[in-house]
Amino acid sequence: MRFTKTEIQGVWLIEPDFHEDARGRFFRAWCHAEFAEHGISFDPIQANMGLNLLKGTLRGMHYQVAPALEAKLVRCTRGSMFDVALDLRSESATYRKWYGAELTADNGRMLLVPEGCAHGYQALEDYTEMHYMASHVFAPKEAKGARFDDPAFGIAWPLVPSVISVQDSNWPLQKDS
Repeated sequence: MRFTKTEIQGVWLIEPDFHEDARGRFFRAWCHAEFAEHGISFDPIQANMGLNLLKGTLRGMHYQVAPALEAKLVRCTRGSMFDVALDLRSESATYRKWYGAELTADNGRMLLVPEGCAHGYQALEDYTEMHYMASHVFAPKEAKGARFDDPAFGIAWPLVPSVISVQDSNWPLQKDS
């Protein structure tokens, strides 16, 4: 795997090394030892998948607060998506900054979103599927969100959202929280 630090503290873009032959391809999607070699402590305990029927579907920006902080390792398993990590750690040098990358089933890229950062993504094709591993189980009482269109963050989504949940449309703006 190739690990690239992003401009956001603790957010990594990870690209697999493909092994291809007549059967297709094989690649490692996670390895405790390789992550540790890069100083990344990530121990997944839950895996989740999402299917987005329509291009432009937007989910996010989601995160969990203490005592249920979670890191996520996100990848696209079908189609393509624009994946975003938003730093909400007030003590961080990159507070309120975001990083986005295109993850596709073909490129195999993964985005590591550390604890204290919100995560969201937008489907760039119909029937886009995503998979992520999380370092904590889903904890509804600690689940929070930030508005995908909050001017305080200025996230540049590639498409006008076609579908977004009522919950994700109604998270409070940063100035209001």
